[in-house]
Amino acid sequence: MSASPINNEVALRIGLAARELPDTDPGRLLRVLDDVVGLPPTANKLGKLSVKEMKSACDGEFADIDTDAIKSALAYLKGENEISADPLSEIEAYSEGDMPHSIRVAVASNKAEMLDGHFGSCQRFLVYQVSQSECRLVDIRSTKDSEDADDKNAFRAALINDCQILFVGSIGGPAAAKVVRADVHPIKKPQVVPARDEIASLQQVIGDDAPPWLAKVMGQAPEERIRFEQEAEA
Repeated sequence: MSASPINNEVALRIGLAARELPDTDPGRLLRVLDDVVGLPPTANKLGKLSVKEMKSACDGEFADIDTDAIKSALAYLKGENEISADPLSEIEAYSEGDMPHSIRVAVASNKAEMLDGHFGSCQRFLVYQVSQSECRLVDIRSTKDSEDADDKNAFRAALINDCQILFVGSIGGPAAAKVVRADVHPIKKPQVVPARDEIASLQQVIGDDAPPWLAKVMGQAPEERIRFEQEAEA
């Protein structure tokens, strides 16, 4: 006899939970849940799940995933997070040259304007044009098509190859290497925060006194970067 179908609410919980886990689609998560609670997963079964059970299931399928990501996924599985569609922000007009001395920043995101995404599983990249005094959301790029790509990480890196910086909740070594090869500087920020809060912190160090890594990202002349490095070592 075949397993009973999963009800719509539980299926939605599983889909949202999978987005919180790096390199995980609903099918992979469902295999792990089958090992822990059996099929079909029900709201009652999911409500009893623990981080330890999730990490040990399927011979440690999720053992290397950050505990915070597991907890975030469990919050959806248990119905602790409100299940609703988050409205996307309005794109702000931008033309080349509007913001002198600005850089382009990508943010891995799943909900609204939050920095809450893992590189391999985030739903979208928010793209901002950022100067010392201004920040504009200039694009929102869906990662949906990456699931059908031969190399998902390379596809995602190509989506943001016009950016200089990527803020991301988590990113693995091989994926980070592809991002770096696209001339994008990845910065891990495990704590979920509003994207514009993190960008505001970045704006505080944009300018003549930018640290060497940021000066390089912004394309400042080598002699200027050397001066900054000498001052930092003094």
